[in-house]
Amino acid sequence: MPQEDAHEHEFVLEIPEFQHLTYEVEEGIALVTLRRPEALNALSQDLLQELAQVAEVIHQDPEARVAVFTGEGKAFAAGADLKEIAALKDPFAAREYALLGQQVFAEIAALPIPTIAAIQGYALGGGLELALACDLRVAAKGARLGLPEVGLGLIPGFGGTQRLPRLIGRGRALDLIFTGR
Repeated sequence: MPQEDAHEHEFVLEIPEFQHLTYEVEEGIALVTLRRPEALNALSQDLLQELAQVAEVIHQDPEARVAVFTGEGKAFAAGADLKEIAALKDPFAAREYALLGQQVFAEIAALPIPTIAAIQGYALGGGLELALACDLRVAAKGARLGLPEVGLGLIPGFGGTQRLPRLIGRGRALDLIFTGR
């Protein structure tokens, strides 16, 4: 009877090479750091795609027991990339952008391990919506959180209108969403 090599069935996690975030695991803590500090970690389509990929990595990583999301520099995430949105020529492309954000944040919310948003600086618009997709939110002193989209004639597009009322109640959530505070 042939002997099986113990390493023959060893699980090997393939981690993609990320351009706009880093992923590392130490002592069971998966740390995801958004790395677009020059844009206050604005959520471009590329960064959203990488967040989808990292959610899949976290889901498969047997070492990860908790995931912490944070941002490099002065912001957690300053929201959707408004320059990228302004450059969209097709209204359907803007809809696809919003759907991508919704899908990615739903994947993060569905992760089988606890998720924590470690917020420093700004967590505005889509940045706050990313934090809302996490199980817990921890904000540094001086952090600024809000949904200012209404000031641009928009509504929160990445799921915040659904998650925020569940977290703080309908009345308080509508006040924040309608006023942009």
